[in-house]
Amino acid sequence: MHDESNDDQDHLISKSQLKRESHALQMLGEALVALPASRLAKIPMPEALADAVAEARCIKAYGGRKRQLQYIGKIMRSIDAEPIQQAMDELDNETARQNARFHRLEQWRDRLIAEGDAAFGELLQTYPQADRQHLRQLIRNAQREQAKGQPPKAAREIFRCLRELDDTNG
Repeated sequence: MHDESNDDQDHLISKSQLKRESHALQMLGEALVALPASRLAKIPMPEALADAVAEARCIKAYGGRKRQLQYIGKIMRSIDAEPIQQAMDELDNETARQNARFHRLEQWRDRLIAEGDAAFGELLQTYPQADRQHLRQLIRNAQREQAKGQPPKAAREIFRCLRELDDTNG
């Protein structure tokens, strides 16, 4: 004899759980609409969803936009949203890595200007291919600009050089 009540319990999901899942999918849809076009192009999605997202990006009226976002949520409930969520997570991780790299290079630049030769020696250990003469000149110029309260033109150039060094090193 087959116990049907046990099977029913396995397939029952509470109304609250369904609402939470639905809300999460709608939030994912809203995140898609908010993405810049260059990042949105990297997200794999069905054509119907891509069209709905593109349309929502054009709607400025609050009510119309809200209805379109609800429609996107409806589409999201009818598809497998896992690949979309994974792509969004990858974009978030990529952004975090880029931000960490940016901050690391900023710290190098600030140390080079503040500490001079001590930090420069450490930099050369990390990036032995660095153009020593050019970087030292930029560091001296940045220190002078900072002392005189001038715009940080040399500091920006140091950052550009560090970014190029990191690109070739990484």
